Amino acid sequence: MNKETGSKLQAIMIQGTASGVGKSVLVAGLCRLLAREGVRVAPFKPQNMSNNAAVTADGGEIGRAQALQALACGIPPTTEMNPVLIKPEADHRAQLVVRGQAVGTLQAERFRQDRIALLDTVLEAFASLRQQYDVIIIEGAGSPAEPNLRAGDIANMGFAEAADIPVWLVGDIDRGGVFAALKGSLDLLSPCERNRVAALLINRFRGHRALLDEALDWLKEVTNKPLAGVIPWLPLELPEEDAPYRHHATATEDNTTFHIAVIAYPRISNHDDIDPLAAEPGVTLRFVREADALQPADVVILPGSKHVRSDLAWLKARGFERAITRHLRYGGKLLGICGGMQMLGARIIDDGVEGGCVRGLGLLPLTTTMRNEKTLRQIDQPAAWPGNHRVTGYEIHHGQGEGDAPFPFAAISDDRQCLGSYIHGLFTQGGFRRDWLAAMGYHGGTDEDHSARTIASLDLLADTLQRELEPSLLAPLLSASTRRDR
Repeated sequence: MNKETGSKLQAIMIQGTASGVGKSVLVAGLCRLLAREGVRVAPFKPQNMSNNAAVTADGGEIGRAQALQALACGIPPTTEMNPVLIKPEADHRAQLVVRGQAVGTLQAERFRQDRIALLDTVLEAFASLRQQYDVIIIEGAGSPAEPNLRAGDIANMGFAEAADIPVWLVGDIDRGGVFAALKGSLDLLSPCERNRVAALLINRFRGHRALLDEALDWLKEVTNKPLAGVIPWLPLELPEEDAPYRHHATATEDNTTFHIAVIAYPRISNHDDIDPLAAEPGVTLRFVREADALQPADVVILPGSKHVRSDLAWLKARGFERAITRHLRYGGKLLGICGGMQMLGARIIDDGVEGGCVRGLGLLPLTTTMRNEKTLRQIDQPAAWPGNHRVTGYEIHHGQGEGDAPFPFAAISDDRQCLGSYIHGLFTQGGFRRDWLAAMGYHGGTDEDHSARTIASLDLLADTLQRELEPSLLAPLLSASTRRDR
């Protein structure tokens, strides 16, 4: 068992009974809690599978969740925090990103074999973080108990065993069946893996805690594991990688409503770009997958895409091209972000990435050339329009091509109904977001920076964890702050 289970604990791994049980958010909350207590803490996820990525301070890309967790720690994100990122491009193929750089394609039929070779890379990145920080909070991926994924695992117990790290196993009570999920997951683990599980954690509980007492006693008896805590459901404004697309609506005193429709094609990426708009009072935001559902909409957004050519073909086949033309004819506005902007241009010319040359929607004066080299850069500069407010974010794309447009836009139509930008995180800064909404026809926007909303949610989560987690399990993590003087 882990050699650091005494008064100081340098790492803990949060694994879950399934995808979407809240691992990413709980890691962020633990990071925030420890950072506020003076512990030098960093997040780590050995292997992530997501098309939601962020650009790091050292010029690579990692999963967006790890960038959020770094924010919770108060440190810049680095590629060491997520050394292996798998970005699905199709049902049987994904782009493989190692230490922040795209290195090739991962085929589904060779997934288990090819990832085994990455264990050394993962362990090296983890060892580097351990040299820099007091505590590392590690996030697992999916479930550790999937029989078809056990061989060659580097994301869950395979990593925990190799690095000798204790595990907390999390289940989501809001989706139902949490006791069966926790007990069943433990039963599917090997004896040494079960011994590695130091505690169980129940997430997103709604209701009166006393109603759980009998079931919690049963769980402790049949698993012989301590309970780390029962975390209540919280109204958090945090992005979740595995969350389904949701409809958002916030009210104003005069019931003013501004409608935004986001086209959710199959390979949508970085959909958290939309969160700051969804949080605005008076804005109703919907993700749509059918052209008939596009209206009502004052603004239609084409978000990022991991595979622009296939998502463009999907969009045309679903009748969105006609629906968008009609939307513009009646005075509606249109915004494309990254891959969405590329779809709005005249042509997409392949130079070795996706193959072929396809016609875009022809709504922006833009021709995109896809190249193998990927643009990865962070952005922080004032806008030229609308207003001169600060814009922060990042670019992460293969395609190259810009029109003659004021920053932060890469292309704008002559009538300014259609706009395109490469920048993810475009609406984080409140002043720019407010002025952009006004230019689109909505004058009820706020100037609150979305990062402030994020920090407020992280603090709420950290407060809750500090109150609800078993003190004896939390204390070794907090005591690690004494390592600062080593």
